[in-house]
Amino acid sequence: MPKQTLVFESPVQLSLQNTLLKITYKDNPENPTYRVIEDIAIILIDNHSASLTTPLIGKLAEQNVAVVFCNEKHMPASMLMNLDANTMQEKYFRLQLEASRPLKKQMWKNVVEAKIKNQALHLKALGKKHDRLLKYATKVLSGDTSNREGLAAQYYWKELFGKEFIRDRFGEHPNDFLNYGYTLLRAATARALMASGLLPSLGIFHRNYYDAFPLADDIMEPYRPFVDQIVYKLHCNKKKKLDKEVKKTFLEMFYSNVPFGEQMVQFGTSLSYTTASVAKFFMGEAKNLVYPRVSCGS
Repeated sequence: MPKQTLVFESPVQLSLQNTLLKITYKDNPENPTYRVIEDIAIILIDNHSASLTTPLIGKLAEQNVAVVFCNEKHMPASMLMNLDANTMQEKYFRLQLEASRPLKKQMWKNVVEAKIKNQALHLKALGKKHDRLLKYATKVLSGDTSNREGLAAQYYWKELFGKEFIRDRFGEHPNDFLNYGYTLLRAATARALMASGLLPSLGIFHRNYYDAFPLADDIMEPYRPFVDQIVYKLHCNKKKKLDKEVKKTFLEMFYSNVPFGEQMVQFGTSLSYTTASVAKFFMGEAKNLVYPRVSCGS
């Protein structure tokens, strides 16, 4: 069964009853609802009056459910993650710590190539110029020492939103939509990494001391164009407010099917395939990371 993403935007109490998530809405306490915890991937809490019981928190962590909390601006701001999500965790942690610089640089080369290719496919799907990005993807060096990622980004954003657009975390719309989508993607990627036995705090390229999940930031890069697809469509439809309808559109991404090799798989499943390939890369059992590709038919 596909994993669910639950969103709570009203005052609610979340608790554990037997092995189920019990949802009690404060304006209707006599009629609680229930969900099977094993079927949940992410819980997004966007109300400061919501509460979780300690037994539930423990069960959610045990089942590797990512719990994301939003701030007063309704943007995802913090996350609850499991610290013991895989029986091979200790071995993978050691491999991450001992990973050589050449291995990390080769892994980053894989990431950048996949990201640029998906950016190119996104532009192609929109009928925009993309050949330059395909050329950049073939020129990525180990560790991306020639900064093809940066050059590709400059070209990509101008083609996508126009020459006046500047991609900036604190920039004008549609940067707010991009930020929201990327934050959800980051949470899902961190969850998948933990499920694969990896420690999201040990990055291969991102090394911000104030960043708790640099490996998630690394591995999610080729998935960003999937968020960009959503933002572009919302932008074309003149959507400018991060309302409930817009948020729902981002969450639907996790239930969509994406091309992965010769098959179509659910977005969340593709994340699991990717993070499993990261673990194999650290173990020396794989030379390439695997990623879905943006569909040109979208």
